[in-house]
Amino acid sequence: MSTVTTLGVTGLTSADSVARVTEQLETVERVEHVSIVLESDGESEVSVFSDQPVDEDALRGAVDTAGYAVASVEVQTDALAAQQAEQAPAKQRAHDDAARGADD
Repeated sequence: MSTVTTLGVTGLTSADSVARVTEQLETVERVEHVSIVLESDGESEVSVFSDQPVDEDALRGAVDTAGYAVASVEVQTDALAAQQAEQAPAKQRAHDDAARGADD
């Protein structure tokens, strides 16, 4: 089961701060990959990818060790299935449109 934990982290302002947070989060057990969308004027979106849910306190501790603060946490379990379900209507429309085009 894939899991995406999204952290809202405040105070990130540069590539160096992103690197520090990424480095600390990657030391947390079960973390496979970290992706950060930097918002220097607000909460940066830090996505932590794992096969199973990761201990929230461990994630908060890693961000704290890097010198930043977690403002929000959202966990999406079975993220792959959720993504596929979200994309299904658009895929079905594309399929239907292609089928109609073949009938012309």
